[in-house]
Amino acid sequence: MIFYKTLNNWYSNNKRELPWRQTTNPYYIWLSEIILQQTQVKQGLPYYSAFVAEFSSVFDLANADESQVLKLWQGLGYYSRARNLHATAKYVANELNGEFPDTYKDLLKLKGVGDYTASAIASICFNEVAAVVDGNVYRVLSRYFGIDTPINTTQGQKEFKALAQELIDKQDPATFNQAIMEFGATHCKPKNPKCDTCPFKNSCLAYNKGDIENLPVKLKKTKVKTKYFNFLVILSNNNQTILEQRQGKGIWQNLYQFPLIETKNEVAFEEFKSLVKEHSILKDKTFELSLYNKEAIVHKLSHQHLHTKFWIVKLDAPLNNGVALETVSDYAVPILIGNFIEAFNF
Repeated sequence: MIFYKTLNNWYSNNKRELPWRQTTNPYYIWLSEIILQQTQVKQGLPYYSAFVAEFSSVFDLANADESQVLKLWQGLGYYSRARNLHATAKYVANELNGEFPDTYKDLLKLKGVGDYTASAIASICFNEVAAVVDGNVYRVLSRYFGIDTPINTTQGQKEFKALAQELIDKQDPATFNQAIMEFGATHCKPKNPKCDTCPFKNSCLAYNKGDIENLPVKLKKTKVKTKYFNFLVILSNNNQTILEQRQGKGIWQNLYQFPLIETKNEVAFEEFKSLVKEHSILKDKTFELSLYNKEAIVHKLSHQHLHTKFWIVKLDAPLNNGVALETVSDYAVPILIGNFIEAFNF
């Protein structure tokens, strides 16, 4: 059995019809690959459609305001992807006259483009023999060949990249790369893989050893930190609130949020009210405080869990630099805050 022939045959009969599979235009392929990093197709598809509708070319994306890009990205998470997307669009439009690099090596120089994305664009758009390796590929190869090298180690990454490069269809790398990713996403799934109808069943080492559930191997992640976020939703008597733009390199960079008081743990009402009284915006002002959600909303990020409460602050005074309540939903905010805004119905 020739691995790529079996795989490509499966793909021709089972592939999903997706809009980025109807083109080899590097702008659209790059856009889809950035969106699909850390994101499943079902979730990413409407975002891809929205971006293509709003920015039909790399020049359109380059000329957009960052706030517009972040707003369109809202809900996808990992917002550094959106900022890198915008930065790369500017670079390609302004420095490369709108032409994307046509080799794996040069694609790697673009901001936000790593080995996987460069391989995908190079193979799909320019027919370069560059094998992709993502979570789906790790899973397929580790199971089929019975490889227990941890995939989140340097050794594992090199081993699987070399293997994928060895297996790739040299005449049609684009189809092979899309086929192996599709096979991992829809057939050789993390849970409940379709082993009974798998074309590789007879030669898959993990299946024949009963080892499917144990592969691929991944070392334990960094310890997850717990943080306690308290957002102040200030409602003034002139129908305004306060939104602040996050600065620095931490989570949600350049997105907007309500004023935040971070505590070491959950605090009682009276203790928190004392903290609110000392806040620079509310000091020496008369206000009425109430808790919107008694149970903290736990928002899980890759390395931290945010235990979040929203506190409603009714202020018996106007705000000088506030935001009109009816415009709150126009701002690019983290999905955690976006969900609150939708539920609160300003």
